[in-house]
Amino acid sequence: MNVLTVIGARPQFIKACMLSRALKSYPEVNEIIVHTGQHYDASMSDVFFEQLKLPKPDYYLGIGSGTHALQTGKMLMELEKIMTAVNPDMVVVYGDTNSTLAGSLAASKLHTPIAHIESGLRSFNRKMPEEINRVVTDHLSDWLFCPSRSAAENLKREGMEKQVFVTGDIMYDAVRHFKSFAGQQSTILQELSLSENNYYLATIHRAENTDDPNRLKAILEGLMQLKKRTVLPSHPRTKRKIDEFKLNDIIDTSHIKMVEPLSYFDTLTIASNANVILTDSGGLQKEAYMLQVPCITLRDETEWMETVKTGWNRLAGANKEQIADKVMTCHTPEESPPIFGDGNAAQQIAGILINGDAEN
Repeated sequence: MNVLTVIGARPQFIKACMLSRALKSYPEVNEIIVHTGQHYDASMSDVFFEQLKLPKPDYYLGIGSGTHALQTGKMLMELEKIMTAVNPDMVVVYGDTNSTLAGSLAASKLHTPIAHIESGLRSFNRKMPEEINRVVTDHLSDWLFCPSRSAAENLKREGMEKQVFVTGDIMYDAVRHFKSFAGQQSTILQELSLSENNYYLATIHRAENTDDPNRLKAILEGLMQLKKRTVLPSHPRTKRKIDEFKLNDIIDTSHIKMVEPLSYFDTLTIASNANVILTDSGGLQKEAYMLQVPCITLRDETEWMETVKTGWNRLAGANKEQIADKVMTCHTPEESPPIFGDGNAAQQIAGILINGDAEN
């Protein structure tokens, strides 16, 4: 059985690592990995393959950056060629990137069954390109693997109830598997002269924030008002936009420490020891919950409303006063319900795909 996996961005490498491990227990499965090159910077790609022991891609497309149409179009052309040559029994896609969309579109045109992992998420904001990617991919897919009950409810409201499986979040598998090992291997706290629970971690990469000079400026000004030092790993796009909008002058390095993108092990270590995480990343919102670190989301809405309802996550948008206020009034909730499953999502997904041995 040929399983073709399409990946292209940091969170997808982490999720694919766990499913690849699970698929190895099925000798009849031959996994073919296609890396689109959507994340092509070595610090956001190569290091993840090395640390996670993810098999090297069988195909590397090297698509790189570009407009959504250009990026997706190039991927479609190359993926169609590969799928036609390989003739896979199924195509596996993850999350909500342009790689996800291209993989699902190419497979559907070739009448190849599609498995969408992290299905059913909705921010209900169609201005987000990720939201379009999620909705289209869900409606094209043959297996819909949901990280939570609320994700399955979203699909039900859109008329999708068959082949919907609530397996828990495959990212939780990775956090449980790698957290202790990351703590032993990573030296990031020493390298940055950080002490446990005495700093904030922030990430900014969504186009809605980075491409809007007013929002980006407001977020940086909000971080500048915080009492503890903030570590800001800089996505390449964020660095470019800070330079383009001439915002470097408002960054006081005694308050905001900008660093290069971090490896997965360093991210786990620095996130688990932070006082508060401030982010516009969907993945880091989840990881904050899994690591039991309070989170402030730098967006006006989130696809992870479960984390908000439990009190671990609070929305601040790009309002500098709200950012400062929500951090100052932040507290650690007493409970953290198991909303993302038991950390065994990969084995469940593999079993369903190969043997169909699960209940909807």
